[in-house]
Amino acid sequence: MTPRPRSQSYAFVVAAVVFVSLLSAAALRSSTGVLMTPWEQAFGWSRASISVAAAVGIFLYGLAGPFAAAVIARFGVRRTMAGALITMSAATLLTLLVREPWQLVLTWGVLSGIGTGFVAMVLAASVVNTWFVKRRGLMMGLLSASTATGSLIFMPLFGFLAQNDGWRPVVMVLAATLASLIPLVLIFVRNRPADIGTTPYGSDPQHPPQPPPSVRNPAVAALATLAEAARRKDFWLLFSGFFVCGLTTNGLVGTHMIALCTDHGLALTAASGLMAAMGVFDVVGTTASGWLTDRVDSRKLLFAYYGLRGLSLIYLPFSDFSLASLSVFAVFYGLDWIATVPPTLRLANQSFGEAKGPMVFGWVFCGHQLGAATAAFIGGALRTVTGSYLDAFVFAGSMGLLAAVLSLLIGGRARGGLTPASDPEPAIG
Repeated sequence: MTPRPRSQSYAFVVAAVVFVSLLSAAALRSSTGVLMTPWEQAFGWSRASISVAAAVGIFLYGLAGPFAAAVIARFGVRRTMAGALITMSAATLLTLLVREPWQLVLTWGVLSGIGTGFVAMVLAASVVNTWFVKRRGLMMGLLSASTATGSLIFMPLFGFLAQNDGWRPVVMVLAATLASLIPLVLIFVRNRPADIGTTPYGSDPQHPPQPPPSVRNPAVAALATLAEAARRKDFWLLFSGFFVCGLTTNGLVGTHMIALCTDHGLALTAASGLMAAMGVFDVVGTTASGWLTDRVDSRKLLFAYYGLRGLSLIYLPFSDFSLASLSVFAVFYGLDWIATVPPTLRLANQSFGEAKGPMVFGWVFCGHQLGAATAAFIGGALRTVTGSYLDAFVFAGSMGLLAAVLSLLIGGRARGGLTPASDPEPAIG
């Protein structure tokens, strides 16, 4: 039976369900920052040992990205999302049974890391490339902002629950939230516009038909794309920049910012509120970055984002940690948090083509999470050894300045290797 044709606007229905799923997966990953101190108190574990679980989860979250792109190409968005949500919900529930650090690494690190890796920026990139022709930068900005919205909605609640009732209610709320999204995905998400008799949003009647689902083994496809992309300078520049992006956001600030604030006398709820404030302004900053990406040279945007981020991280440990100074940092850093995503995806599409762009972006995003895992572990280890986060933040800030310079070296259009597809909306600048 042929599905009844629908308007191109159905793309926004799919994007809305993906947005909610992305913010819930982000809430799972970001909740580590709230749970670190309660776990330390409940089990008597060191912050370094808890950071191992966080680092494993962050790394697998990134490593799953390129394979997620290949699985989506083979099996479709709908089944991929449903399977990932089931995995995340089950892994979160299993955390209630944890008694030893290795068990936390298995549940919170391995299982939830893989699950969240399939509902992350690579999913957003695949959906944007499949369902939209116009306004891709803006839509990628909106979907990227979902990670901040997850913090905005859940972090104050998690902080309140953890401070008053311990860590277990936080885990139960997360598991229930993730499970409730599975029916939404099965009912509303479709793999491609052609499945409902329409074309991507913003396309004209002569828009070429989208390729059929891939028949290649997802692992082989992902690794083959890496082998091709790795021969190009642009890939390693994008990879290096996103390594620093992850190191300076999810890894250091996302994992250790609340603990840093409590080290300086802030209550857990107040520190969680600062993270929520970052979430508010990241929604604004990342959405604006998407709008700018449709209009401005992406390399210049990345130079500004990484440079300002680096300077702010170097400043933070020397501040007075008053609520006023921390609030200013939260606003500034929130605006810059993941503003790097839309221009990075655009550069990947320009250099490697729209068909393989999301998979290449998946490998670049793996670098993001490798950097995040590095900072999550090193931040905890330095805090354990020195009793301070000073060295970790100054190092991360210096890396941000280096990434700013590297961004200007990205060549944009390909001169060999993977063949780029035409860009429907060339950047200005």
